Amino acid sequence: MKLKIENLTKTYPNGTKALDAVSIEINSGMFGLLGPNGAGKSTLMRTVATLQSPDAGTVTFNNINVLTEVMELRKVLGYLPQEFGVYPGISAERLLDYLAQLKGVSSKKERAKLIEKCLEITNLSEVRKVNVSSYSGGMKQRFGIAQLLLNAPSLIIVDEPTAGLDPAERQRFLNILREISRENIVIFSTHIVDDIKDLCTDMAILNHGRIFSHLTPQEAMNSLIGKIFTTQITESELHIYKSSYTVLSSNYNADHSLNVRVLSEAKPGESFLSVLPTLEDFYFATLNHKHV
Repeated sequence: MKLKIENLTKTYPNGTKALDAVSIEINSGMFGLLGPNGAGKSTLMRTVATLQSPDAGTVTFNNINVLTEVMELRKVLGYLPQEFGVYPGISAERLLDYLAQLKGVSSKKERAKLIEKCLEITNLSEVRKVNVSSYSGGMKQRFGIAQLLLNAPSLIIVDEPTAGLDPAERQRFLNILREISRENIVIFSTHIVDDIKDLCTDMAILNHGRIFSHLTPQEAMNSLIGKIFTTQITESELHIYKSSYTVLSSNYNADHSLNVRVLSEAKPGESFLSVLPTLEDFYFATLNHKHV
């Protein structure tokens, strides 16, 4: 299974270049698309999901030309946008039945079997009779997964799905995505580094509409081994360190001092300790166009 994107370009009427000749190949498994808000992630996801057209470029999924064979792609596509609405006063079971009919499942018996499976996968069986509009944020996201599974998709796109979820709901949601990625391509778009680290076998960093790196999370961290150092400083010293070193991040200690993480080819000074790199280190280094 393969999704191939070549030279995809999109400029909006206000002059914003959302995609700048994006080219990438994605294979089966969980693929993480990581980037800050406004990086072009949603534009890329919506284009692959056939919801908008690019100015130039091609997208193919297996033997399907995504940009010209829209209905063929939609037959095998599952899409969960950042936000989606639900009908008020309708239970999960009834709404899934309605959506299954829209997807062309005409047999009532087949729909019931399909709905049962989707509710079980998403851990919503016990609340199948409850109105979806009253669900918590995490439950609604799991319902979103349930509805996209109705047509047994082989290409699944989820756009910023964990934003606003509490830790427990986030973990339940990620576990479901991990399970369904075993035999499909799942593209997971997010600006949360931990989502990628915990979930994805492959990843790319997108910023300013361009792909800046494409590798596995482990390869990303391995590339910085021996190059990440940390030291403790006062808050007033931060601007000095930023002017002298490549500071990737800083965080407060209980005594209001700061731990800073620095990218360097060699130990920057006596007070610095070498530490193992994190995926967050690689992300910040990439966004700051540092050579790693």
